[in-house]
Amino acid sequence: MAKRFGIPAALAATLLAAPATAQDFAACLGTLKRDAVKRGIDAATVDAAFRGFQPDLKILELQDAQPEFVTPLWDYMATLTDDERIADGRAMLARWSDVLGQVEKRFGVDRHVVVAVWGVETDYGRSQGTRPLVRSLTTLSCAGRRQAAFRPELMALLGIIDRGDIEPSHLVGSWAGAFGHTQFMPTTFLKLAVDMDGDGHPNIVDSVPDALGSTANFLVSKGWDQDRPWGFEVVVPAGFDGAKEGRRVKRPFTQWTEAGLRRADGKPLPASGEAGLIRPAGDDGPAFLVTRNFDAAFAYNAATSYALAIVHLADRLRGTGPFLTPWPTDDPGLSRAERRELQRLLTARGYDVGVPDGAVGEKTRRAVADMQAKIGRPVDGRPGRIVLDALRAGR
Repeated sequence: MAKRFGIPAALAATLLAAPATAQDFAACLGTLKRDAVKRGIDAATVDAAFRGFQPDLKILELQDAQPEFVTPLWDYMATLTDDERIADGRAMLARWSDVLGQVEKRFGVDRHVVVAVWGVETDYGRSQGTRPLVRSLTTLSCAGRRQAAFRPELMALLGIIDRGDIEPSHLVGSWAGAFGHTQFMPTTFLKLAVDMDGDGHPNIVDSVPDALGSTANFLVSKGWDQDRPWGFEVVVPAGFDGAKEGRRVKRPFTQWTEAGLRRADGKPLPASGEAGLIRPAGDDGPAFLVTRNFDAAFAYNAATSYALAIVHLADRLRGTGPFLTPWPTDDPGLSRAERRELQRLLTARGYDVGVPDGAVGEKTRRAVADMQAKIGRPVDGRPGRIVLDALRAGR
């Protein structure tokens, strides 16, 4: 039980790479300061940024628990494309319609896709992260297994502060250093952030127009083409040669048609263009032919589940329905509303799960695990439809 709900086993190996003493951190800080000044960042900016620094070793654990890679796909999609996120997204489309029109005109990226990124990344700005970026990126630059990858991000962050684009106290975000409404890394911000509101500074933290325009600019930089679909849900014929699969294995749509693939909604595949076949949940789950627009969404976070959430939420915002092929599970994922209901029902049973906010933490997982044992299910602490139905039925 401790392994299931406690610190990931990989953390032990990660911590071995961390500086062992405060002196080691102090030496690392000295190196970072000198590097920043050599790069032309004002010494006063550097001194102010690092004043009172204390490492945040909790983030070393978080490196090994990213939801895109450890969460079942049907759970990931159930929360990121639920009815609440669709309704909120449509409200944002209406509220920011004029700005989104300007974004479409300037960058040629459909407004539904831009808003979908916003919704998946931060729930339309509600969850931008709370960790001070200098602390996070300095910790990751001095400890852990990817120090070389994070040092350029820290230098870029210091450059943002020195340039005066964003108030330093507003530079908070994820454990890995992503920030703002649409969660740019600092190096990405310096390359691709744009000023859409005309105040002379790109600011994806305090300006929704800047965040939306910057997101479109990112997608275009990765090859997004407004005249190209992201792809289609398809039905794959039995016995299909799996060697032809993969996001990178692009073939003309006409070849896929000749191979017996068809769109799940019954419409014909395009007569031109090319796509790759992915089956992210295995042969028994939904299958998709995906184009280079899907690859552009993939570039935002380098996970198939993430890219699929973006493009599917964009489709749902346009008014299309859910995928036609069910996920290959007897225990579907729960929306955020259903997770809150599950937590309320667990509380009524006497479990301490904290505030019923839909966020699944250790207390909720322990309670779910106990319920799973009581109803004869495999015990893994995952909140799914079977446990919710059992609670609803009073079992």
